[in-house]
Amino acid sequence: MALEVAVKAAVGAPNVLGDCPFSQRVILTLEEKKVAYNLHLIDISKKPEWFLAVNPEGKVPVVQFDGKWVPDSDVIVGILEEKYPEPSLVTPPEFASVGSKIFGSFVSFLKSKDPTDGTEQTLLAELNALEEHLKAHGPYVAGEKVTAVDLSLAPKLYHLVVALGHFKKWSIPENLTHLHNYIKLLFSRESFKKTKAAEEYVIAGWAPKVNA
Repeated sequence: MALEVAVKAAVGAPNVLGDCPFSQRVILTLEEKKVAYNLHLIDISKKPEWFLAVNPEGKVPVVQFDGKWVPDSDVIVGILEEKYPEPSLVTPPEFASVGSKIFGSFVSFLKSKDPTDGTEQTLLAELNALEEHLKAHGPYVAGEKVTAVDLSLAPKLYHLVVALGHFKKWSIPENLTHLHNYIKLLFSRESFKKTKAAEEYVIAGWAPKVNA
């Protein structure tokens, strides 16, 4: 039986998959595990009544397990691993938090209006740390095989590449060769191509935050 999955619709295009990296992480996991699912696209600016009835907080992504709608991508991915153990996407515990500060650093730099506030340096430090990790353990975070940590990082790195390229004309330094290779590997996976938002919707999603 297919799982019911609710994720963000694109800004200004309610019938198109939206730009939420946490939503993409969930459907990436479903695709990698070959689990059947029905996708419900939720217009965040005008949430449907049925959705608020089952999920009063109105957050996405949510997945229905055993009749109950469960929010939070961390929780959802954990349940998917438990219910659908093959193929395993378990990340070894010592690698589970690799790259975990990149998204926050990216958002701070993206929103920053002051080039001297250190947000760019903080992001570069996080990207360099990931580069060093991949150099030692790659091509994926835990070695040869894709795991949950990669599926969490892939959408965030996609947002970073698209949004910083558009709003700041900024790109990841070329000397981070392992990181560039890692991004290529992630973005070329069938599951990723199938579940990513179009670049214009990523840009539309960030525009209000950048211009705030």
